[in-house]
Amino acid sequence: MELKTEYLGLALKHPVVASASPLTETLDGFLRLEDGGAAAIVMHSLFEEQLLHESESLDHYLHYGHESYAEALTYFPRAEEYRLAPDRYLDLLARAKERVEVPIIASLNGVSRGGWVEFAKDLEEAGADALELNLYYIPTDPGLSAQEVEAMYLDTIRAVREAIRIPLAVKVGHAFTAFAHFAKRAEEAGADALVLFNRFYQPDFDLETLSVFPTLHLSRPYEVLLRLHWIALLYGRVGLELALTGGVHSGMEAMKGLLAGAQVVMMTSAVLQNGPGHFHKVVEELKRLMEEKEYESVDQMRGAMSYRKVAEPAAFERANYLKVLGSYRLPTS
Repeated sequence: MELKTEYLGLALKHPVVASASPLTETLDGFLRLEDGGAAAIVMHSLFEEQLLHESESLDHYLHYGHESYAEALTYFPRAEEYRLAPDRYLDLLARAKERVEVPIIASLNGVSRGGWVEFAKDLEEAGADALELNLYYIPTDPGLSAQEVEAMYLDTIRAVREAIRIPLAVKVGHAFTAFAHFAKRAEEAGADALVLFNRFYQPDFDLETLSVFPTLHLSRPYEVLLRLHWIALLYGRVGLELALTGGVHSGMEAMKGLLAGAQVVMMTSAVLQNGPGHFHKVVEELKRLMEEKEYESVDQMRGAMSYRKVAEPAAFERANYLKVLGSYRLPTS
């Protein structure tokens, strides 16, 4: 039974990876994930807004009181007293690389081309084995077209690609008019892999205070279906590696992802619910399922249920659509 695989050019002992979570915000969390059996670890995201805010804040404090009298020089903070969030992120990455043997993938979350992109170079220099670019954006402006949004995404991918030499994965949501076309353009812009899909977090209304408040619900296994659909459609039709994230809670979802064509599957919610040791459980279940279906390796299994052999996937999906609608039976009274 050969579980070894590669993702972003990195050798992995199996295809189940830890995606970004609160566990990757501390060195202890990294060590727990590795001990729990994660084949690789994606760090929590550093946001474009954080990088821009810290830069503006530093500029403010360094110039505060500069037009005052000479004693005002004592206002200037000493460098060691002013710790930037990006510095803490780099420190954590460097310390984790010293202690953890599995590959570490840094994560940047942003949507626009700008000075924050240059931080990707710092992540590479700090030892990141690869970078995941998380493009999280909800276009609410009625004047902003789909073409303009995609152009913004692709421009950001190109900018990050130009800044680094390490492999680049791009994580996106599913709301695209023609996602297969976008995937091809992302490949042309320099992405090495697509991570499918980001989960959009939706606020709720508090009827007591008439206010809007954030909500966070951990994923459920049914969410894997959307990911399976698009990975199966894209596998073998684009040159990108495909990673499945969202809805993986057991070896069953992991196997389905690999059969669709995923290079790796990623977990967060199941690990937060069950602890880092859940990786061992999922991998053992994956091995058992592979034995039952007589697969000798992950490579043999990958893409076995993809749509690459279907001449016209769109027509195939129309047929499935009709079958699903026709499969429902009204309850008898």
